[in-house]
Amino acid sequence: MAKQPKPPVTIRRRLRGAEPYLWMLPSMLLMAVMILIPIFTVFRYSVSEISRSGRIKGFNGLENFKDVVSSPNFWHTLTNTLVWTVVVVGFSTVIGFVLALVLNQKFPGRKLIRALVIFPWATSLIIQAVIWKYIINADYGSLNVILTKLGLIDHFINWTSTAEAFFAWECWVGIFVTVPFVTFCVLSGLQSIDSSYYEAAEIDGATFWNKMFKVTLPLVRPSLTVSTVLNIIYVFNSFPIIWTISKGDPADKTHTLVTYLYKLSFTNNRAGQAAAVSVIGFVILAICASIYMIMSLRGEEADQ
Repeated sequence: MAKQPKPPVTIRRRLRGAEPYLWMLPSMLLMAVMILIPIFTVFRYSVSEISRSGRIKGFNGLENFKDVVSSPNFWHTLTNTLVWTVVVVGFSTVIGFVLALVLNQKFPGRKLIRALVIFPWATSLIIQAVIWKYIINADYGSLNVILTKLGLIDHFINWTSTAEAFFAWECWVGIFVTVPFVTFCVLSGLQSIDSSYYEAAEIDGATFWNKMFKVTLPLVRPSLTVSTVLNIIYVFNSFPIIWTISKGDPADKTHTLVTYLYKLSFTNNRAGQAAAVSVIGFVILAICASIYMIMSLRGEEADQ
């Protein structure tokens, strides 16, 4: 057989220089298929008229957005979403940071405590939500049973008598399942800090709070930034807790944007409006995450 001619040297050099990019090609294709195409589809749906069967009838501009923002339920849902995100992320960050400081110390049974702390995060969110829904049930919930047996109450209490109470319990469940993630993100950052920094600070006469604000926080900030940004994304888009516990009831007063758009799409058959809500949530989330990242980067530059 005749030998195949080798490609010119210039072509071989170009291919050799493109090798790193060729390795990245499968990942880029996967991102395009799994991320960019769904985002494009949602944006397309948000500016289209969608039939009840899910077929695109045509372009309708911003009509879906106008219909969404003209509904009072949307503004109440948006407020719920912001409160839900701030409360869950804020409290879980503070509690998780304190827990990480405790678990970073040496004490008997530390490994067991760490295993117990991570358990709520390792368990399915739906299972956690079902358990807490059972705990706070007004008729047979274990919370009422325990408090009654302890003599703290003489009759069963309806812990979810109002929409605000319902939503408060959902926020608590969100905090409960989010704390372990923050704890172990911060704990990984704490364990990477060299003990010589604290020894030098003690020699200089630094107090606990001096070491906290001058050593611990600046060095653990990258881990805290990662956990906070990811938490904002996860909590903002969290669906199982709200839907499992209340499904947005009573009277659609406990919805967040994710459960609200789910109901619009799959219960009310308004796919165009649901897509519009999704786009609004996407924009809000992108803005919040960008602002937090910029503030964190400026803080790191100021520390250097």
